[in-house]
Amino acid sequence: MSEIDLVRLNFNPQSLWALNFIIGLVMFGVALDLKVADFKAVLTTPKPVLIGLAGQFILLPAFTFLLVLAIKPTPSIALGMMLVAACPGGNISNFLTYFAKGNAALSITMTAVSTAVAIVMTPLNLSLWGGLNAETSAILKEVALDPLEMLLAVFLLLGLPMALGMTVSHRFPRFAARALKPMKIFSLGVFGLFVVGALAANWRYFIDFVGFVVFAVFLHNALALSTGYFAARFAGLPERDRRAVSIEVGIQNSALGLILIFNFFDGLGGMAIVTAWWGIWHIIAGLTVATVWSRHPPAEPRPS
Repeated sequence: MSEIDLVRLNFNPQSLWALNFIIGLVMFGVALDLKVADFKAVLTTPKPVLIGLAGQFILLPAFTFLLVLAIKPTPSIALGMMLVAACPGGNISNFLTYFAKGNAALSITMTAVSTAVAIVMTPLNLSLWGGLNAETSAILKEVALDPLEMLLAVFLLLGLPMALGMTVSHRFPRFAARALKPMKIFSLGVFGLFVVGALAANWRYFIDFVGFVVFAVFLHNALALSTGYFAARFAGLPERDRRAVSIEVGIQNSALGLILIFNFFDGLGGMAIVTAWWGIWHIIAGLTVATVWSRHPPAEPRPS
């Protein structure tokens, strides 16, 4: 067992309660921008959303499992990569898709649907793929991870705030419209401060293990962006939809991942460092890709 697999990051219970509340508030803010129509869109034009969900919850976890076999990280880093791959899309994906001249409406729909689906799929994927790897399976057994307990936690962190936010948006649309932008700024700022604070409190560990973590996250994020894009391309989606799916699969809700790590894995070093660095890197990579795409407007699909 590697040294990083024995590390437990510094994070006190009071901070964890605060962070649980904050991510609930963040998801409430995200839900202010969601409408029931976003979910109905899946019924009217299901193909792009289904391709995005397949990339998010089937292809990416499976490819992550293969990547772990190829680069052979330590068990806690490997499990951290699997957890990130099991998380739904992050809310910054909508802004990045718009900036990249992708299909922003599709991005919003995928974020809404993937967040709802994640209530079941995040615990399921972590248990499935983590259990198939002998070394990560040992960690799951050590912490006695109960998928149903994690399902309940994910529901409380994602499902309940999302339902409340959508209810407020429906009943008080003017308030929702005014609160939307400040809530988005708040969510990005709070998560950024949390990641910086977590890294600062554990700077020695980060410096000791940053080399391989940076390498692993770079490969993993490139794999995620590519998986979304080429899945959409293979399915015959137009360029605007390909960009939306690529960014949605490549931008994961790493805040949720960190909370699950501190709730269920006692801040296990490799998992937490990978997930925290992902939270920084996917914004850098996402902005880079979006900037390149913004300079190359997508061709309009030919009429059938």
